[in-house]
Amino acid sequence: MAGNKKNSPAQYAFIGLILALLACVSTGLIGAAKGMLAIKMFTLENTNGLNLALQISVALLIVGLAAYAIMAPDTVRRFLTGRQARYGSNSLILALAFLGIIFVVNYIVFQNPKSWDLTEDKSNTLAPETLQALATLPEKVTAIAFYTGNLDSSGADAVLLKFKTNSGGKFDYTFVDPDLDPLAAREAGITGDGKILLQMGETKEIASFADEAELTKTLIRLISPASRVVYFLEGHGEPTLDSSGQISFSTAKATLESKNYTVNSLNLLSTNAIPEDALAVIIGGPMKPITASEMDLLKKYVDAGGALVVMEDPTVVTDFGSSADPLAKYLTSDWGITLNNDIVIDLVNTQNPLQAVSSQIGQHPITQNLTQNYIVVLPQARSLSLVAQIENVTPTPLILTTEQSWGETELVSGAQPEFDPEKDNPGPLNLAIVGENAVTKGRVVVFGNSLFASNDGFDALGNGNMFINSVDWAAEQEDLLNITPREKTLRVFNPPTNAGFIIMIIVAVLVLPGLVVFAGVSSWLSRRRRG
Repeated sequence: MAGNKKNSPAQYAFIGLILALLACVSTGLIGAAKGMLAIKMFTLENTNGLNLALQISVALLIVGLAAYAIMAPDTVRRFLTGRQARYGSNSLILALAFLGIIFVVNYIVFQNPKSWDLTEDKSNTLAPETLQALATLPEKVTAIAFYTGNLDSSGADAVLLKFKTNSGGKFDYTFVDPDLDPLAAREAGITGDGKILLQMGETKEIASFADEAELTKTLIRLISPASRVVYFLEGHGEPTLDSSGQISFSTAKATLESKNYTVNSLNLLSTNAIPEDALAVIIGGPMKPITASEMDLLKKYVDAGGALVVMEDPTVVTDFGSSADPLAKYLTSDWGITLNNDIVIDLVNTQNPLQAVSSQIGQHPITQNLTQNYIVVLPQARSLSLVAQIENVTPTPLILTTEQSWGETELVSGAQPEFDPEKDNPGPLNLAIVGENAVTKGRVVVFGNSLFASNDGFDALGNGNMFINSVDWAAEQEDLLNITPREKTLRVFNPPTNAGFIIMIIVAVLVLPGLVVFAGVSSWLSRRRRG
């Protein structure tokens, strides 16, 4: 009886082990959750409860082991002094040493990230110009990539990681979904999807898309900020640059200013001169035609390498009447771009056929990040035509409609518009055309509409992107750097012949598993012989 009483606590020792096991599992799960929180796999507003649960789990683990040791001391003593304990301690020491080595190596690698490009053509190595830009960073640059869930961000993550790895700790990046945080996008001056804000101190620049060349150009602008001034022409009933007007370009102005542009108004009727710092002159929605003297000044400016962004609405919604339009005449004679006297009817938009919708986007630096992601909507637009090839001028259509549209030349108020093949211009129609003179280096971007860039239309789909990209191109802000091109190595996989395929199957299915089985049997026989 005495022996039974002495051993009775040992009968319940397993309860302590069960408690310790459950506490161990709980500690592991909570520890994994805290690890995922640390690497930002998910977020938790309040971690106090998680910390408390971890403390309780660790305490229960210790209590469970202590209870088992108290209730079954003989078992614990035998375990600690027996042969299995000695073998187990050796294994434990080796395992801890292995884990320690892995921890130290990972810590060193994490603190000093390095990468090696083992590809034949070095396709994963940044260009020398990019490495030089990263090496000359005066202080840390933070990149914020604005990507919605609709756009794949893996390519952006890969190129940004290369920049971070080669920056010596002076470049870092994060991703923000503008659909979930529209305020951050608005404060950064971001219009559209897939753009990247680079910030160094108080200086900011925006990359239009995730590409090494684009990011490097943006970095150079960030390191060496230069004065970038554009002018909006006024004096002809154009929309204002502040929000007080019924129709305004204030959102476009604010977005340009967020990209470090200085945006001013320009009244040629009073100044009779175009400022020398003008990178581009924007003619947006004049209600009356500009004068011949103004046109002479603009022509001299463009012939000297200047740039115009022209946005003229259909004459039926302006006060042009039958007055001559020197600007339209200049675009035809010097650039081969004609502003047609019509208004676009687009049956693709059944709700509002006077709202033209882009069906095709031309290939051009302006549209580089628009071709697959956005459409452009131009309400009350006129069509454009390329009437002749002008020497040294390269024109490129930017926006075209579908065949379900036409240019109505006789719009009657209150009547349903119908296509007249003898009078109207059949679709598809050009809504925007860009031109560049190879000799003078002058540039023009011509839209048959201005409302798409106004406050009411700027944030619609790709409208803001199209306008800002057009100003960037006109102001020559896309040509700051030419990244060294890298020739791609063409690799072709030649499938094995029938004999080669049979050999591969034999090796994979028979030879390799057979070697493993042979090694196991040999080891077993060897132990048997040794007794």
